[in-house]
Amino acid sequence: MTEAFPPSSPAGEEVLLDQLPADYSLSVVIPAYNEAESVGEVVSRLRQLKPAAEIIVVDDGSSDDTAKVALAAGAKVLRQPYNKGNGAAVKAGVRAAHGDVILMLDADGQHSADDIDSLLDQIPQYDLVVGARTKGSDTRLIRDIGNGIFNAFSSYMVDRRIPDLTSGFRAVRRARLMEFIGLLPNGYSHTSTATVAFIKAGYSVTFVPFRSRKQRGKSQVRWFRDGWRFLLIITRISMLFTPMKVFGPVSLFFFIVGALYAIFNIIFDRLRIPNGAVLMISVAVIVFLIGLVSEQIATLRLERRL
Repeated sequence: MTEAFPPSSPAGEEVLLDQLPADYSLSVVIPAYNEAESVGEVVSRLRQLKPAAEIIVVDDGSSDDTAKVALAAGAKVLRQPYNKGNGAAVKAGVRAAHGDVILMLDADGQHSADDIDSLLDQIPQYDLVVGARTKGSDTRLIRDIGNGIFNAFSSYMVDRRIPDLTSGFRAVRRARLMEFIGLLPNGYSHTSTATVAFIKAGYSVTFVPFRSRKQRGKSQVRWFRDGWRFLLIITRISMLFTPMKVFGPVSLFFFIVGALYAIFNIIFDRLRIPNGAVLMISVAVIVFLIGLVSEQIATLRLERRL
């Protein structure tokens, strides 16, 4: 009996994998914490530009009139009973959204609604479109330095240049994002985790440059206070997706130091190999093996979510 296969596409025909239809539905998710000064203007502008879109503002335990202002501007408002974090607010909004595509932007006005179409124009072909802040953006120097470190490290992890890892201005297919929603942390690192997860899963990701405006109100990020947290975030992301990118260099370092130590003593100490050299080489082997096991665990974890 001959096994039947579906007919292949005609020769010369270009096929786009899983492209969204032109009439896809759109939901806008806006996390907000004490943003009464700006959230109304953001929602109103979105209402003008995307009247058919579902606009969801997630009030993350604000102590001001954020919820009231957003509701008056025409948004659907979800209220968290207390401040859980930017990532928790985004996840609550994504779970409540009904659109095929989720557009995320901040409530402080730094993301211009006029830049929305530059992201959405790419979404039919891509699973995740990230707004990458350009050098002309109105951001603080310390933030630019921190973002530069994150971008360089993440580019090393995924073997692809990432111009903006932490941008909260992005468009994503909801079905794809729901695959990783349990992996995303409750803090600001949900953006970096999602970006790396999409790339490692083999989904289509692109970056669209835009000029960020100066945010209203006071930033919730404290770079000196949160610097240690962001270092832990980078380590966590690497352990989740590419542990050998960390274990490999550490193993190589111990091996090189141990080997050089052994060679030095062989040459200058009558062929004697010191215990310290043996210990460092042993540590290198152990770290390498731990990295291999961690890599397999990370791969299995990612495959189970796809």
